[in-house]
Amino acid sequence: MSTVEINASKRYNVIIEKGALSKVGELAKEIIGQCRAVIITDDKVDALYSATLTASLEKSGFDVIKFVFENGEKSKNFDTYKNIIDFLAANRIGRKDTIFALGGGVVGDMAGFASATYLRGIRFIQLPTTLLAAVDSSVGGKTAIDLAYGKNLLGAFYQPELVVCDTNTLNTLDKNVFSDGCAEVIKYGAISDDVIFDLMKSPESLDIDLIIRRCVEAKRNVVVEDEFESGLRQILNFGHTFGHAVEKLSNYKIPHGSAVAIGMAIIMRASAPGEYADKLISLLEKYNLPTKTDFRADELFEAVLSDKKRYADKITLVLPIKEGECMLCNKSLSEAKEILSKGL
Repeated sequence: MSTVEINASKRYNVIIEKGALSKVGELAKEIIGQCRAVIITDDKVDALYSATLTASLEKSGFDVIKFVFENGEKSKNFDTYKNIIDFLAANRIGRKDTIFALGGGVVGDMAGFASATYLRGIRFIQLPTTLLAAVDSSVGGKTAIDLAYGKNLLGAFYQPELVVCDTNTLNTLDKNVFSDGCAEVIKYGAISDDVIFDLMKSPESLDIDLIIRRCVEAKRNVVVEDEFESGLRQILNFGHTFGHAVEKLSNYKIPHGSAVAIGMAIIMRASAPGEYADKLISLLEKYNLPTKTDFRADELFEAVLSDKKRYADKITLVLPIKEGECMLCNKSLSEAKEILSKGL
């Protein structure tokens, strides 16, 4: 078992271990005691792992109920959020009860935002089942849903009580879903830990537990310094500004990791020093991630205008300096559009 401690506004552990899902009950009981447990998951993950989690929770004395919604980014919306809130209220879930978010990034975001807002906040535990959720979205306390005008526009900063990553769950991922997570892994290599590039050299022999740990540690180091994204934490958005635009224009048919890969490739082609752009783009392609898009610069830029990182006539972009290091740059909208056009 590998444990990373996050010391933000709430102190909690990220536990990384094969087979950890069957231990969630005893791990949770040590932290929150016995209570009612609400499993929130999607229909795909439900069929795979809800039985294991339910058995673990019930063995430790939890009273378990479950809410299941349709898999996919299309469910990350106000309607699903309202249905979750209604479910919690109908079942008289109280502040001493706990939500268990079992799934990928969409589940974690939905369950986390519901936890942050229902009764002005109840406890929740993240149980990521995808690589992307394990290395990124389950850690750090960002929760949100999508609006018609853009991605993650309605949300809250809300830290979990615990994160438990059972790396055995990654064995059931579709290849494209695993590749999506690799985009976020490569992001961490670009912004703060170039050792990750070496760990990702051979797709056939990945030390996935170590990779997840290094990504979580990299995110931990940023979050504890800037939990509420007033400055440094924006470094985690490398590739995301243009990537979110790709997602939105595709009506979310292009998944998050693939869109971020395209966003990183655009930034790298436009501004990376020396041969670094070719190296990072080649690594993305090694994991079957897209690095180009058919969307035009004017279409993408129009979508960028709804991004959370835009302030009046400025927008914050994350630009590479060298391997393992990026910087935040406030660019005018015209400069951002020029970077976008050049990177395409």
